[in-house]
Amino acid sequence: MRKEFEALRREVGRAVVGFDKVVEKLSVAIVTDGHVLIVGVPGLAKTLVVRAFARALGLSFNRIQFTPDLMPADITGTEIFRGDGFVFMKGPVFANVVLADEINRAPPKTQAALLEVMQEKRVSYGGKTYNVPTPFFVLATQNPIEQEGTYPLPEAQLDRFIMEIDVTYPSYEDEVRIALLKGFSALENVSQVVGKEDIVRFQEEASRIPVPDHVVEYAVRLVRNTRPQEESAPKIVREFVRYGAGPRASQFLVWAARSLAYIRDEAVPTTEEVKELFYDILKHRVILHFRAEAEGIAVGDVLREVLKSTPVKG
Repeated sequence: MRKEFEALRREVGRAVVGFDKVVEKLSVAIVTDGHVLIVGVPGLAKTLVVRAFARALGLSFNRIQFTPDLMPADITGTEIFRGDGFVFMKGPVFANVVLADEINRAPPKTQAALLEVMQEKRVSYGGKTYNVPTPFFVLATQNPIEQEGTYPLPEAQLDRFIMEIDVTYPSYEDEVRIALLKGFSALENVSQVVGKEDIVRFQEEASRIPVPDHVVEYAVRLVRNTRPQEESAPKIVREFVRYGAGPRASQFLVWAARSLAYIRDEAVPTTEEVKELFYDILKHRVILHFRAEAEGIAVGDVLREVLKSTPVKG
């Protein structure tokens, strides 16, 4: 997929600057058939990069602005009376790419409406089920600094996201280039480089790539070492972690490493891909003890120590 990925990165770059690594991780998620949570302060073009990415993939796109008064039916749809009966009117979730903007601003009941769709890829209403389009991806954004008027995402919903991508401030050189861009009007410069059938083919081809035993074992040991009850877990985990990552993290880590190897045209994934994706896939799955905040310990500190203390075997 290297040629297609380079074209994808080039097209997205016509609308946003400095997002090459983000586009690569989004591509990994697409090939792995997973959802992504994008975290960053306002004004970093999180929404714009998602729209440019969907446009370059040739996928249908809907944006849902999450607010405290948003209702579940505003996401999934509802029945209305038309003619001689009720007809189900599909909500904005019926698109290939759904942008859940500021997802933590909606109450838990509304967030839960997205949970079934993310997992089952269908909507249940009035005793009937409606399948969402294929492929289907939820790309959610979240502001890490505003707490007033927000509702933390439940752990069960956080676990549905294959990775959490941090978007940081651009470099000086990139910001100079950004200052000359036209904002959302720059989307007109983005052209489609692949289609729905290509994405399905990418997913099927990537799923057939063999993963060496030592790579799988390394990924599993890394995840297990985030759990405080694990004997091989480093001291910082036993002292400051309340809950470590579950088996789904091991599964996602192996799958994502395989997808990253695929888009880089590598024969098989290595432990380097596992290390590269470890932070993004584990960050939102490790729950710290209250003592961690009191002593200034962050999830990143824990994950770095886990990487450092878990040797590669084989």
